[in-house]
Amino acid sequence: MPVAEAMSADRRVAAILEIADDCLILGHRLSEWCGHAPMLEEELALANMGLDLLGQARALYAHAGEIEGSGRDEDDFAFLRRERDYVNCLLVERENRDFAHTMLRQLYFAAFMQPYWRAVAGSSRDETLVGIAAKAEKEMAYHLRHAGEWVIRLGDGTEESAARMAEAVIELHRYTGELFTPSPARTEAIAAGLLPDPESVRADWDGTIATVFDEARIETPEIRVMQKGGREGRHGEEMGHLLSELQFMQRAYPGLEW
Repeated sequence: MPVAEAMSADRRVAAILEIADDCLILGHRLSEWCGHAPMLEEELALANMGLDLLGQARALYAHAGEIEGSGRDEDDFAFLRRERDYVNCLLVERENRDFAHTMLRQLYFAAFMQPYWRAVAGSSRDETLVGIAAKAEKEMAYHLRHAGEWVIRLGDGTEESAARMAEAVIELHRYTGELFTPSPARTEAIAAGLLPDPESVRADWDGTIATVFDEARIETPEIRVMQKGGREGRHGEEMGHLLSELQFMQRAYPGLEW
């Protein structure tokens, strides 16, 4: 049965927007480092990773617009929705705070998305998603390697760098559970063969994080209650400030063309 027959268009769009919003918001967070990175090489690396994520978001938004068929394009999805309409996970909207937080957040996300994109490329019945995933998997492999190296370098570094990384783990680990919790739309997408189950990559994620943490001399915290709500559009205060910057140009000059 074709995907279009197995799942309604609006639910397909909702499932795709979750991944697209993750990429957009995290890409924007990385862009905030422009001009502030600790060294020139890292300035370029952070910008390139941000561009990778924005490129993935653009492709997903464009695909969602085609499925929806109401005339909305990638700019409409990215810039003209209200805060509660964004369904990104809470992890990606966490503030940069410092370099340790940024690298750990990137590690958590890339350790999930790299095997998830691989699973999409190998199992999705949506040919467009397969094409997006094939490219995105390679990009996320670099993100994973880069972030992992920095987490090890900081965790097993100076007294201050180790303390900052330990603080980042305490702050961010509680947001990782939402990566593996499928929303109702994602659950339908899994049943329709559009997207794989996030749980299918948990072993990969656990193994990657355990390996990096072991080399970085970091202990994984025990979290009894994981934070969630992003998939339902319930975000923290940080999201409003992020969107005020992200959406400023389109809100101030509607329909502006360069």
